[in-house]
Formats: sequence, structure tokens, C-alpha cells
Amino acid sequence: MLSAAAGFAATSATGTNTVSPTLVVNVTVAKAVRLTLATGALGTPCAVNAGGSGDYNMSFGTVDALGITPPICGASFAPTTPGSTPAAYYADYQITPVFTGQTVSTNTVSAYVSANFAKANLSIVQANSTPASIAGLTAMSIVSGTPTNVATNAVSGTALTRYIGVSVAPTNGASLTGADSATVTYTLTVQ
Repeated sequence: MLSAAAGFAATSATGTNTVSPTLVVNVTVAKAVRLTLATGALGTPCAVNAGGSGDYNMSFGTVDALGITPPICGASFAPTTPGSTPAAYYADYQITPVFTGQTVSTNTVSAYVSANFAKANLSIVQANSTPASIAGLTAMSIVSGTPTNVATNAVSGTALTRYIGVSVAPTNGASLTGADSATVTYTLTVQ
């Protein structure tokens, strides 16, 4: 009958009190990437929480198209022309790309709205620098093939401050009030 024996190696010597076996440690180093989001610091920060229905969640609470409702976090811009142009609620957040084992450090971070709001009067807006006015917030892409640029050639491990928000158009009609949500998908590509 054959039995399985544990594998071992031994080095032995007689007439001495020292032996020096060697062990070769083998590994295969893999490329690795990580992209994390975190709470920013603007005004009362909008918490970026892990988990929930997405990898991360952020809530602006109650918003309106006239900018009357004060933001529960972040900041807001009243409409340029109340009743004709949208209001916006926005917050800063931190995004940190980390990559190791790559042959180059050339990289991009992009994002697009992968699941849009159900309500036609809402849209995701963004900025890569502090917006001075509502015009500083632009619509985020809703097309995966042409995402919005969030960063180019970011330094691995360095947090970047970016801005995201919700534009509320002054549209009237059924089903344009109440709770809603949208999902933004971020992509880090090192090439």
C-alpha cells in the first residue's frame, strides 16, 4: 500500500554541530490597481460611505430647482434665472488612485453615469477644480465609451480633490419629485 508522505528536505552532517539548509522562496508579482473615494472637506462635508447599493454612497438629502432648500452638506448654487435655469447642489470628495507593478505610470481616471436618475429633471454634474459659479459644474458623461476625464497622469497614492453634484432643472410635471438615485462608475486605467 502506498501512502502520501509530506514533502521535506533535510541537510545533515556528522562530526559537527552546524548545518545550513537553504530555502528558495518563489513568488510571482502581479500588477495591482486600487481606486478609492473618500469624504471631502467643503463646508459640511458630504460623507462618502462604503457599502449600500454601490461601492460608495453619498447623499445630498432634499434638493429643489430654486435652490431654496439649504444643503445638508457641501454647497449649492441658486439658478441664474429662477424658474428657467437649474440649481445645483455639490460637494467635494477625495479620489485616490494607487497602482503598482505597472510597466509605465501613464494613467487616466474617468467616470460616467452608468445608471441615471429616473426623474428627467435631475442630472449629475462635476468639476475637477473648485467651481466659482454654477457654470463651473458641467454634466458628467452618460456614455461608457466617452467618459468624463477626472484625472490624467495622477501620482500613485496621492488623493485628488474633485467635485460632484446634482443639477435640478425647473421642470414641472408628474413624477418629478420624491427620492431618486444615480450611479457613477469610475475607472482607473494605467497604460
